[in-house]
Amino acid sequence: MAVMGLATMATARTRANTGSSIIGGRSGCRRVAAIGAGPATAAAMADASASGGGDAKSMRRSWHGKSWGKTAVMIRGMVGRSRSSSAPRIFALLVICIIIYLLRGNHQREQGHVPPPHPPLHHRNHGRLPSIAIFTAPRLMSSSSTMVRTRQELAVRSWLAVSPDVSVVLFGRHPSISAFAAALGPRVSVESAIDFTFLGNPFFHTMVARAQASHSDVSVLIDPDVILFPNFITLLHDALQLDYDWLLISIARSSSNFSFHLDDAGRQWLLGDGGEINLDKLQEALVPKMNLSHCSGRLLIAWNKGNIPLHFGILPPFIYGKGFHNQWFINEALSSELRLVIDASEVLSSFYPGTLGDYLILPGSDSGDSNKRVWESNGNANLAAAYGTLSFTPSKLSNLVQFVVCSGEYLFINAEKDTLYLLDAVHQQRSNGLNKVPSQDHEKSLLSQRKPFQSKVEERWRTCGDYNNLRYTEDKCSINEFLKVSLTLSPPLFLPFSLESLLQINADESKTIVLAVAGDSYRDMLMSWVCRLQHLSITNFIIGALDSDIYQFSVIQGLPVFKDPLAPNDPLAPNDISFNDCHFGSECFQRVTKVKSRLVLQILKLGYNVLLSDVDVYWFHNPLPYLRSFGPAVLLAQSDEYKNTGPINLPRRLNSGFYFAHSDIPTISAMGKVVKHASTSGLSEQPSFYDVLCGEGGINRIGHNKCLEPETNLTVLFLDRDLFPNGAFKGLWEKHDVRTACLKMGCLILHNNWISGRKRKLERQVSSGLWAYNTSSRMCLHSWHVTN
Repeated sequence: MAVMGLATMATARTRANTGSSIIGGRSGCRRVAAIGAGPATAAAMADASASGGGDAKSMRRSWHGKSWGKTAVMIRGMVGRSRSSSAPRIFALLVICIIIYLLRGNHQREQGHVPPPHPPLHHRNHGRLPSIAIFTAPRLMSSSSTMVRTRQELAVRSWLAVSPDVSVVLFGRHPSISAFAAALGPRVSVESAIDFTFLGNPFFHTMVARAQASHSDVSVLIDPDVILFPNFITLLHDALQLDYDWLLISIARSSSNFSFHLDDAGRQWLLGDGGEINLDKLQEALVPKMNLSHCSGRLLIAWNKGNIPLHFGILPPFIYGKGFHNQWFINEALSSELRLVIDASEVLSSFYPGTLGDYLILPGSDSGDSNKRVWESNGNANLAAAYGTLSFTPSKLSNLVQFVVCSGEYLFINAEKDTLYLLDAVHQQRSNGLNKVPSQDHEKSLLSQRKPFQSKVEERWRTCGDYNNLRYTEDKCSINEFLKVSLTLSPPLFLPFSLESLLQINADESKTIVLAVAGDSYRDMLMSWVCRLQHLSITNFIIGALDSDIYQFSVIQGLPVFKDPLAPNDPLAPNDISFNDCHFGSECFQRVTKVKSRLVLQILKLGYNVLLSDVDVYWFHNPLPYLRSFGPAVLLAQSDEYKNTGPINLPRRLNSGFYFAHSDIPTISAMGKVVKHASTSGLSEQPSFYDVLCGEGGINRIGHNKCLEPETNLTVLFLDRDLFPNGAFKGLWEKHDVRTACLKMGCLILHNNWISGRKRKLERQVSSGLWAYNTSSRMCLHSWHVTN
């Protein structure tokens, strides 16, 4: 779509006379210079003009190699010759042309070798400077990672320095990132309301979604170590002049021994010894250090705030920084042909100063360093191979244009169509009064196509374009090369964490863990439950997987999941869980519940307190502070009593879908009796809980809300139903506004039970608004979430 428009765009920029008028551009200036200068000078400049700049290169080098004092002497010599041989008007035009000629930059920039540090900002007065929101996910900064902090701080300060209209958003929830942001000033903020893996890595699809929700003119995703220079803001301003939506990408070059830094004010670049260095000299110093044959892989992705999607389809839940997500994203943007894709790698001044560390590994990880965390990259590879077109369709490059600079002009090169386009034509047409195209109608777009060329200047642009195109096809950092990935589905994913190591990583300071047990038929409800806990900043949970499908799904979703260690030797373990028929009372349900009590007992024996919560329990607030207040040797369980009044500890009214157990001798002994009783029962574990702890028929009941198990001396407390209501209490699920009704009662949780069938249970919870997961985008719902 984007390229069909490019091919039919009308030419709008016209150079005026190429004779002695300054309007004629460089060739006009050269002709004036030849008239006004002496014979030798005129001959030299004429040769330079005829050769397209060969002699001019050495001539300009001589100008730049001298001080302004010496330049003034040379001008005064010309003044003498001008007064004796030509009119003052010609002399004035000569001086102006010389100054313009000198300021246009060296021949190397004309040929596109190095982007100019200060390219022209066209028609800046025709609109305000764009607001830019830069999003990044910094690596965690421990006390031993001084290098990581220093380099990331330099990168962020370089972004802030390009414009006062730049704001920076850091994705993260670790305290070190908040402290890092606070030290960088008010334009830097922290966003923790995205999805993370249990090890703290952000998900790429939620990073993109959060950036898309920004109200800024331009959203940018960038590696946290990439350094930007001021031409970044100029490029974005020019791209915003286009009358259609675009996606701009740039691959940063690696630069070794980056020894420069910004002053305290963030305005001036300094040498290692503290001396000042201007941007021209700094970039010239960096060029020899850039590895042109090695791609850093660090990407900058920017797009304008428009109505056109970035690509078709849904972005899979790639883990950021673990491979394949950038290639997948660019490939889908190209294949979708919705936006013009601009490769600005040759023009944008961005550098990656060497290789830094990876995300901080949390204590207790069996995997050691990040190089052993292969399940993350394998998971990304599986997603890239299973979704989209990266694995089987060559990238469509017809809507990919390369952004280059030639002879001081910004040009677009479409290698696929062997065509050159001028960005400056946009501004010329606007000054001529053309109305802005109100939609994606590329047939009337303002970008002009230049083919064939009609002047020597345009011929030089073509030569420059051919040169850049040749370099582009050979460049290891070109998008063509970047998209060449080998994808094969890896074997089933496996987390290298035992149950003990997951507990060590995830348990809170009181050694308390929240346990959920689920099968694949409840994957959506599991994710909504997880998202709700994350919204409440509760991270001390683990997932027991009842089948291989939910285990694989949980690994991809970054959840702390484990398989039942005893399942392979347990003939009663569930292995054929039905998608729709594992509801209350079914044989499948009976087997599943018995796994839950057995897992709780294992964790208690490992020294951790356990809050067992079914995934159909919605959490309004964190109940753990309340539950921990009762002390040891007390098991707190939800009452399943449906009557609004009367005792809540009547026979078989203990709900085993929500209870809190301390890791102490009375509780462990009592839970052992429950597990043993359930293993020989033809019912679910729930009757075993009551019959063992409260006695058959409730003979061990105390008052209206307690039981006492006589052999272990364990007290069972049935929780207040106003705080912990079940699905039948006071008809809460039938209320018009379930949330408001519950909060008015003071609910901490609400159980979605007392309803038959998985589908009906799911529909009831979603329709009530007590739902926290987007099943189509596979991400948690956040306050910034944009719904279509």
